[in-house]
Amino acid sequence: MRVYLDNAATTPMAPEVVDAMCDVLRNQFGNPSSTHSYGRASKALIETSRRNIAKHLNCQPSELFFTSGGTEADNLACHIAVQELGVKRIISTSIEHHAVGHTVEMYRDRFKVELHNLSLDNQGHIDLMELERLLKEPIPTLVSLMHANNEIATLIPLEQVATLCRTHGAYFHSDTVQTMGHYAFDLNALDIDFITCAAHKFHGPKGIGFLYVNKRIKMTPMILGGSQERGFRGGTENISGIVGLSKAFDLAYEDVHAHHEHVQGLKTYMMERLKAHFPDLLFHGDTTPEGSLYTVLNVCFPATDKASMLLFTLDLKGVAVSGGSACTSGATKGSHVLEGIGADMSRPNVRFSFSRYTTKEELDFALEQVYSAFAIALA
Repeated sequence: MRVYLDNAATTPMAPEVVDAMCDVLRNQFGNPSSTHSYGRASKALIETSRRNIAKHLNCQPSELFFTSGGTEADNLACHIAVQELGVKRIISTSIEHHAVGHTVEMYRDRFKVELHNLSLDNQGHIDLMELERLLKEPIPTLVSLMHANNEIATLIPLEQVATLCRTHGAYFHSDTVQTMGHYAFDLNALDIDFITCAAHKFHGPKGIGFLYVNKRIKMTPMILGGSQERGFRGGTENISGIVGLSKAFDLAYEDVHAHHEHVQGLKTYMMERLKAHFPDLLFHGDTTPEGSLYTVLNVCFPATDKASMLLFTLDLKGVAVSGGSACTSGATKGSHVLEGIGADMSRPNVRFSFSRYTTKEELDFALEQVYSAFAIALA
């Protein structure tokens, strides 16, 4: 048996998405910018997909710009804020995904944009009072905070942050790559400037996503050389990917609440089983159902001098997971997220992440392999 528990990295494509994309690949090869019937048919697929996604998110189709994925979308949001909107300060945290973290550090180092990382508690929660105090300062500001951390699952209070930013005239970008397709979003009610999406995080294809830009934001082209995406992002569109993204949204929103309940049940079950077997085991980040992303569980296992072999051993036993520190991943530097919350980096840290296709039987198998691997490591 083989069990895949690394869904925060990427998810397997849904069969229905594969079918939808294959139909396009076989039958729709026209360039969407061409005016003949082949081009018009391809263009229609793109705009139908855009309208469908906008319907799920309760926003206007013109507010969605297709990208190559979440990293590009996060980069573009930061670029628009600094280059187009005149932002002089960015408020973020030290535990953002590198798509944001490296981008804002570049603006700090090369363009002298002030960068302020908010204080965090040991679960990765931000300090809202600190944020409000900073926002009262009369500096053109972008707040960039990921909705749910991809390693430790801690959620930010998205609506509260959005309200604070709007009250004080700041722009707000949230990296929603881990939560898109897993929670319902009403972008007509949520007063936010930028959010991002990557299809492969919820059973869609890799290499496609979008940047949502609130209609009140005015901007000029970011990628030159074509009139695609209303002139904002030149380049021939990934038609099959866009159709696959749209289909993945349909599947995710067929019953997003039942999906949530199913996966949260699996996460809770795994936490209970692990705690019963390892009395001194810890969990990183907020693990409450209301305060954490239900698809991710980050576990700090008991100390062992054989920690570096844990992931390798689990892989050999048929269980695919991610490591969270140098001692488990073989990296020269441990996780910046775990470091940012002051986690014990000397112990093996493992991220388990689930999807709607994960079953309890798979978790039982994975748990037995974890127990077996630690029996060897602690011997």
